[in-house]
Amino acid sequence: MSKRIYTGAGDKGQTGLRSGERIDKDDVRVEAYGTVDELNSFLGIAKRYSSERIAGHIQDVQQLLFYINAELAYIPDSSSNSVSSNEHLRKVESTDIENLEKLADDLSEKLPLLKNFVVPGGTDAAAFLHICRTICRRAERRVFTLSKSSPLNPNLLKYLNRLSDLLFVFSRYENIVRGNGDILISKNGPDIQKRV
Repeated sequence: MSKRIYTGAGDKGQTGLRSGERIDKDDVRVEAYGTVDELNSFLGIAKRYSSERIAGHIQDVQQLLFYINAELAYIPDSSSNSVSSNEHLRKVESTDIENLEKLADDLSEKLPLLKNFVVPGGTDAAAFLHICRTICRRAERRVFTLSKSSPLNPNLLKYLNRLSDLLFVFSRYENIVRGNGDILISKNGPDIQKRV
């Protein structure tokens, strides 16, 4: 068996889906799961710099993002579905969304009330988490675009929406609990918000 990682199958700009089709690499479906993959990669960097508590939560999120990508790389009404089944795949459920909400609420209790915009940056962890937040928002937009032309698990969009909110809370937690506070911006200029 060869250990080569390359196959050459994508040399003409196409890639294979779990459901068996070959589609263009700039297809909206590939853009959707490619952006989720990008988010997962940046979360790996953020995890490296985060506190042990936040890193553990990031690890859990990363694992679920793999299942999200598996869902996105499958066309449910395809005639080629004999290649791979989606039936037994772990899917995003409402409890996954509730878990993100509970975590965001729990962490927010430790943070001061926010009345202004936060300038991205601060600790290394917070800076990377802000990047993750914006990539997550883009992933949400790409998945929404895909949902206009293909039936999707409705929990996917909800999960990505809540995840971007949670990543914002993660960044604030890292800045306020482990750093020098958030830098806020308002009509009066910048200010630093520390722990209450």
